[in-house]
Amino acid sequence: MLSRAARPAVRAAVAAPRAVAAGPNAIATYATLREIEDRLKSIKNIEKITNTMKIVASTKLTRAQRAMNASRTFGETSNKVYESAETKPVEAEQKKRLIIVCSSDKGLCGGIHSSMSRKLRKMAADGEVFDLVIIGEKCKAQLSRTNSKAIQLSFSGIGKDVPTFADAQAIADQIVLLPEQYTETQILFNKFVNATSYEPTFVEAFSEEAILQSPNISSFEVEEESIGNLREYALANSLFWALAEGHACEQSARRNAMDNASKNAGEMINKYQILFNRTRQAVITGELVEIITGATASEDM
Repeated sequence: MLSRAARPAVRAAVAAPRAVAAGPNAIATYATLREIEDRLKSIKNIEKITNTMKIVASTKLTRAQRAMNASRTFGETSNKVYESAETKPVEAEQKKRLIIVCSSDKGLCGGIHSSMSRKLRKMAADGEVFDLVIIGEKCKAQLSRTNSKAIQLSFSGIGKDVPTFADAQAIADQIVLLPEQYTETQILFNKFVNATSYEPTFVEAFSEEAILQSPNISSFEVEEESIGNLREYALANSLFWALAEGHACEQSARRNAMDNASKNAGEMINKYQILFNRTRQAVITGELVEIITGATASEDM
């Protein structure tokens, strides 16, 4: 039996857990254990989803890297031809520049798309004038807010799976049909550096006039009537390379993003689990003290 002198201490112990739970310095201000438990379950579900997406991205990354290594043969071969022919952009008083942006329709992969958009916005802010052909909805949505007048053509539905040469050829066919004659054409894509890093890179895609003016183009014995076909084929090769590199970068970035999200979810689960345990212990302690106090008070009556 508790003495009358001990009763004030017991009452203070009953009030203490409630004061801590409602105090401004508490980890969270949830009123009941049910709310904490529901939040904990939702975070665990998020962790399961991000872990699954990480595994899927890791599997797709292996396929994407194989396709990327195969596509480099196409793009690098075209570049070697231009290097041997000493091809350069056409010099003109009024240059018309076209930039083909290779992105995708999907997100949840960090800032891989926004890095290219920032690069183009910076170029526009520096006074550079260019038109845009955008592959993928992500960069289109980002650049439509600032460079909508420059967008001449856009494509969607590319990048759902590993890009193929047929996809690149279909895009090249539409670009060649643009009514504007450009003196300089460049492809902007994310170049795969390693599994954790990438960098926005430009690759040249020369016009027919630039190929005809190449000092050493005659060494390849290409007929002048076939220059248009050569230019379109080389553009498709470079696009295939850019799309495959960008796809590999996207899968790598998505895997890293989902890995970081899973780690953050795990840290939140630990914090909320500790909060749940402390709150439950405080409730149990408070109920025990109330039972003891009630029993003591009934005996004293």
